[in-house]
Amino acid sequence: MNTEAFLAARQANWQRQLARLGARAQAERTLVVEGSLRRVVGLTLEAEGCEAALGARCLVDTADGATLETEVVGFADERLLLMPVGDLHGVLPNARVRPYARSGGLPVGTGLLGRVIGADGVPLDGLGALDSDEHAALKREPINPMARKPIDAPLDVGVRAINALLTVGRGQRLGLFAGSGVGKSTLLGMMTRYTNADVVVVGLIGERGREVKEFVEHTLGPEGRARAVIVAAPADAPPLKRLRGAQYATAIAEWFRDRGQRVLLLMDSLTRYAQAQREIALAIGEPPATKGYPPSVFAMMPALVERAGNDADGRGSITAFYTVLTEGDDYRHDPIADAARAILDGHVVLSRDLAEAGHYPAIDIEASISRVMPAVVSREHLRAAQRFRQVYSAYRQQRDLIAVGAYQKGSDPQVDQAIEMWPQLRAFLQQEVDEPMTLEAAADNLDALAAQVAA
Repeated sequence: MNTEAFLAARQANWQRQLARLGARAQAERTLVVEGSLRRVVGLTLEAEGCEAALGARCLVDTADGATLETEVVGFADERLLLMPVGDLHGVLPNARVRPYARSGGLPVGTGLLGRVIGADGVPLDGLGALDSDEHAALKREPINPMARKPIDAPLDVGVRAINALLTVGRGQRLGLFAGSGVGKSTLLGMMTRYTNADVVVVGLIGERGREVKEFVEHTLGPEGRARAVIVAAPADAPPLKRLRGAQYATAIAEWFRDRGQRVLLLMDSLTRYAQAQREIALAIGEPPATKGYPPSVFAMMPALVERAGNDADGRGSITAFYTVLTEGDDYRHDPIADAARAILDGHVVLSRDLAEAGHYPAIDIEASISRVMPAVVSREHLRAAQRFRQVYSAYRQQRDLIAVGAYQKGSDPQVDQAIEMWPQLRAFLQQEVDEPMTLEAAADNLDALAAQVAA
């Protein structure tokens, strides 16, 4: 055998050995290391002898022969900390725990339109199985901020006060700050039906169970439901399922955006999402930081919100509204509301005083702002909105004196004009639920009012 043939045979032998070693290493990586359940405290399960990465899924055998799905949320010493997706009923000491090999993808696609589904992708509306062959992960890499298309086009939401004075940009993320019983769900339903969007994705996270059916059948209606996907994870669902519900709704919106669709994402509510993460973090021993909220809560909120917005190609967009429940109607001292104001592109505040006075939608124009409005409306529209705000605020600042008759006419010309125009200003901000107002019509009405102010 010559030298070249010898070297060729030797190289072939090395390649065969490398292939065998690679196959052996691959087989070792796919080995499943099972363990057993050692401790259950509250919602936290501790498994020993099981090997799984953070975020991986594990199955726990129960007394009735079924399995409980869990997720790895932490580890301590030699034990994994697991959080259940379902009910803990039937879990036994020393139960078998094994990693779940299936990926975390859930159904997405056009077959979800008109459907109500749970946080695990299971239909809740009794209309049969989902017509979807595609799946998407609950989490994905964020879009490069330098690659995002800027927000430069307005979005018509069908609500006159928002279209005229808080104009929304396509791809904007806004917070809807409200207490209980001030018309939050009704306003969301109006935007769902009237917004100029191709697809609407609604995430009902941590709300009362009865509100899911009421929102779908009454607030949303057949017309709004036809182009909507509703993901529901009610208040009685485990905290991990509520977290997944918000992430799943966002993943569905991302799927439609990636196909060039204009998506409206309504998340009700961001507060319940934060509270679910607080329950998980406290259960695994994370120390509370701000009013009982651990630091991980304030890290996960922007991670969820930043997934919305325009895509890199400028074809698709996700315009998102996140409701924020304010404790005691005080959104200035609530840590979740304060964090939301910092990471969102604007906020719409609903006032209980206005709601109790029969003023709907109960939008507090003075406390609300859209940070992208100057970039999506004309200079004339912006000036008209500023003049409206000036006259409206002039009346609101003197309303106590006006109510008791202590204000002397002629003391301030702007206040005098505000008193004269007050019925028109209030009528402009009010709107019936079944009467949509386009962006163009709202701008024209605003121009007419601003002309009277300037006169």
